[in-house]
Amino acid sequence: MLKLKQIVVSIENSPGRLFEVTHALGNAGINLRALNLVDTGAFGQLRLLVSDVAKARQLLMEMQIPAMVNEVVAAEIEDQPGQLAGILRPILDANIQVVFMYAFLRQKQERAVMVFRFSDNDKAIAVMQENGVHLLDAKQFGILESSD
Repeated sequence: MLKLKQIVVSIENSPGRLFEVTHALGNAGINLRALNLVDTGAFGQLRLLVSDVAKARQLLMEMQIPAMVNEVVAAEIEDQPGQLAGILRPILDANIQVVFMYAFLRQKQERAVMVFRFSDNDKAIAVMQENGVHLLDAKQFGILESSD
């Protein structure tokens, strides 16, 4: 399965709220694999890739922080100029929209990881595979997606 489960929560833009969420996850033994926080006014939208999706969602719900789960796609690319544009060209040609994305760098491997949500994740996965893009699955990302 090449789609990753991502947790999305709205948190108040108030001092300490991000700390409260990340501290609770850390205390529960949940490791953050990637995150993105976007200001949307009175609230921020926090997107999280975590080591244990079900446990994190349950914890957030217990904190009365509604946590939605959606799917994203993670691609690993060379940390070189033009690499992102190179994988986006076939996506554009296939008429697939990038809904959002965020990225981080794997220093030791000199590789960048791009996390995407597409208008059609399945079609985007097929296009990227056809073009030799290295996609990461939950196991490679160190994510436990369910308690099965």
